[in-house]
Amino acid sequence: MSDQGSQRRVVIIGGGFAGLFAARALRRAPVQVTLIDRAEHHLFQPLLYQCATGILSEGKIAAPLRAILRKHRNVDFILAEVTGIDAERRQVQVIRPGGERTEFGYDYLIVAVGVAQSYFGHDEFAVYAPGMKTIEDALVIRRRVFGAFEMAESATDLAERTRWLTFALVGAGPTGVELAGQIRELATKTLRTEYRHINPEDARVLLFDGGAAPLAPFGPKLSAKASAALGKLGVEQHMHSIVTGIDGTGLSVRAEDGSVTQYEAGTVLWTAGIAAPPVAAAIAQATGAKQDRAGRIEVGPDLTIPGHPEIMVTGDVMSLNKLPGVAEVAMQTGLYAGRRIRHETAGRAAKPFRYYDLGSAAYLSRGRAVVSVGKLQFAGFPGWVVWLFIHVGFLTGYRNRFGAVLSWWFAFTRDLRRERTFTTKQVGIMQDIYAEPPAPTAPGAGAEP
Repeated sequence: MSDQGSQRRVVIIGGGFAGLFAARALRRAPVQVTLIDRAEHHLFQPLLYQCATGILSEGKIAAPLRAILRKHRNVDFILAEVTGIDAERRQVQVIRPGGERTEFGYDYLIVAVGVAQSYFGHDEFAVYAPGMKTIEDALVIRRRVFGAFEMAESATDLAERTRWLTFALVGAGPTGVELAGQIRELATKTLRTEYRHINPEDARVLLFDGGAAPLAPFGPKLSAKASAALGKLGVEQHMHSIVTGIDGTGLSVRAEDGSVTQYEAGTVLWTAGIAAPPVAAAIAQATGAKQDRAGRIEVGPDLTIPGHPEIMVTGDVMSLNKLPGVAEVAMQTGLYAGRRIRHETAGRAAKPFRYYDLGSAAYLSRGRAVVSVGKLQFAGFPGWVVWLFIHVGFLTGYRNRFGAVLSWWFAFTRDLRRERTFTTKQVGIMQDIYAEPPAPTAPGAGAEP
């Protein structure tokens, strides 16, 4: 390998599937790679709902990026949040924990920042209905779900108890369906004998979606089977329903006929819609790139931004040929971006990106899942077995795979969920480590009574 000073610099923004696969593809390339992420870990997002419902710990679905990349001698990891780029100077602008701003130069830039939760213009809903994109989100949901049963147990008013035992989920895609099934399974199996004053099996789970059926992208056959399985679990499905308001008491929903109904619910969870993070808009503005309705950056067949062949956009934040925002797309685009750079540094031309559809899967409950792989479709127990093999294979690291299988064994055979701990106090003094630190209190000063 040549001297680092003469090597081309590659900056990867994001340590998710796309960023990680890009870094792996560049392991032996004659380039110096800097991977920047606001979190120190790589997260297996498809299993966040199992962290939220007590099956898996956060450590089993996340792995430190430094540990994953420790053998990649040409890769340097930086904990920071990217705020934008200077496309002319080829500089990435970041904020370090504590608020300090700095820059990193690049010859190639791979954008793999993922997406955030979208509330379709109603960001005020986020206070009452958390989404599920990060470890922090999953732990908040864990506290709300398990905390709801505790609140119901100590409630003396029947109406209050009923409200706490009502869970509403907005969005009937894979995340919403999986979370709905797990809450019902939690109530009817794991918690059914643990309380003295409530019957956890009385918990209602309401699933709302504006479409005609749950898991509609899986096709009518699997969608119908998923709907039937949810019905057997006791999930109340409200299709053709648009949420118009959410507050501390529940949510209001507009039906297909225009009527609006208020539902009392102690826990509301948001699993509908995605939007590109603010950094995507900053990159688009700096490069003149176009964005789609969700804010994702439109790219060419080689994943580059028109007019900027040195910048590639990958994963969920990329808009190309209506590809879905799934892990397989992120992995394949990240791998392509890394290989494209390797080819260019070796003087070879890269072919346009081609996506190979590996299918989709959704877990409903123990022994029930739906899987679509090309023309093959699985549902029920066969789908569940296929789902297990797929997710074990995609987990990062042998330790996480073994730990997940062991946790699943106890959860599926003995109804044990050992990862149910939640905190009742805020940890730390800052909500966001990338925000400005609080001003020091003057000596002798104190809070007003």
